[in-house]
Amino acid sequence: MAAPSAAATSPTDQERLANKIRFETELEFVQCLANPYYLQSLAQQGLFADEAFLNYLNYLLYFTSPRFARFLQYPQALHHLHLLTDKVAGPAFRTALKEQPLLAQDLAGKQLAHWAGWRETGEGTVWKEPVVGEEQAGEEEQAKVA
Repeated sequence: MAAPSAAATSPTDQERLANKIRFETELEFVQCLANPYYLQSLAQQGLFADEAFLNYLNYLLYFTSPRFARFLQYPQALHHLHLLTDKVAGPAFRTALKEQPLLAQDLAGKQLAHWAGWRETGEGTVWKEPVVGEEQAGEEEQAKVA
């Protein structure tokens, strides 16, 4: 049997466009999972009880691969995706999103605290606990230099 030619296996322009649109749509949806209030909305709509939707979330785990994760702007989306799809913790997390109205607010607060303490350094990215008044001290030092 003859091997297929390269021309027969390369995607057409329409297929490339369709793949691009699909990828961008899936990427946008995964990034929406970084928003705890969006997760709560999905839970309240009953989507986490839908087996097809849970299968779709499992399918989206391909974004955890570095090849695809590099496109994400909000890495918390992957953390939430893992929580939603985990075999052990997933059902409890999905139920809590629906039944505990303050969970989304708590998650959003933790997310904000994480962002507040994140610092870029010349040696790489590190986590640093935010210090109260740190921003003011930095501004005073800049004023002295100027």
